[in-house]
Amino acid sequence: MTARWAILGAGAISRDFVNGLTHATLGHLHAVGARSAADARTFADAHGAVVAGTYEEILERDDVDAVYIGTVHTTHGELAIAALEAGKAVLCEKPLTTTPADTDAVCAVAARTGLPLVEAFKYRFGPFPELLRRRIEDGAIGEVTEVVTTIGFTATERSGRLFDPAVAGGAILDAGCYPVSLAVGVAAWAGQSLEGARVRSADGTVGDTGVDETASAVLQLGAVTARVRTAIVEDLPRSARIVGTSGEIEVPNVWGSRQQSTDAAVLRRPDGTVEHLTAETLNPMGAEADAVIAALRDGRTEAPEMPWAQTRVIARLLEDWRRALD
Repeated sequence: MTARWAILGAGAISRDFVNGLTHATLGHLHAVGARSAADARTFADAHGAVVAGTYEEILERDDVDAVYIGTVHTTHGELAIAALEAGKAVLCEKPLTTTPADTDAVCAVAARTGLPLVEAFKYRFGPFPELLRRRIEDGAIGEVTEVVTTIGFTATERSGRLFDPAVAGGAILDAGCYPVSLAVGVAAWAGQSLEGARVRSADGTVGDTGVDETASAVLQLGAVTARVRTAIVEDLPRSARIVGTSGEIEVPNVWGSRQQSTDAAVLRRPDGTVEHLTAETLNPMGAEADAVIAALRDGRTEAPEMPWAQTRVIARLLEDWRRALD
């Protein structure tokens, strides 16, 4: 039998996760939880879930194996801990929490309960990131020295959660976590120690609502320098360039989409030769859901695609980046 998923949060990203679950092989949608039982019921009826209720009602049930948390950032930690304490595996939207201390607290509960906890950086799951990891680990571009990556979009209006400091809005936590997570991952794949990872410099703009609207930073991850940039008021490339001592890899669409994973990159060497890297695509949300259930079945607390050590470093760098703009 496939695992029974509950979705916590009835917003847009949860709708995309429902679609992702239709492509998963190890689990299916069973329940929906929301602050309002009525909202949960409406969402459940629209997507074919059997059970609906408040967060508390859903977590009390014994017919739920795993939960996906798609709520605002500031509620992630509390809901993740509650779900773990209730015996459920957890896939939580990025960022896992808004502070390193809260991230450590959630990981500690997962370790104590022995249940999977995965931060939902969907671009990390599937054939392409596995291909990218192997090429970096195999030294295809030599020793990695630099990562340059961006993500940014223009919000339709300056309102809602993105521009609300009370729910940890802003570009860094909503979008900038992607470039930071990629830089951390690449450095780890390149064999660098992440213990001393730090923000070397940072810049950005804070809008009238009090949230960071644009931000850039230079990170130091062992011998790897990362240059990252993000925005919620400006369209930026969704690309990455990974530079090594004997070549570089350019990924034009490194983040993919909520429906389809990335499939292509170009490896260029100093002698002018070019290698096209390609991989099959899939629904990345379905893939991350299956990674959680695979861990649950195997008795693991982590998914190798998004290990806790990296989640912890990402949380620390994001906090330091935000503080640098205060």
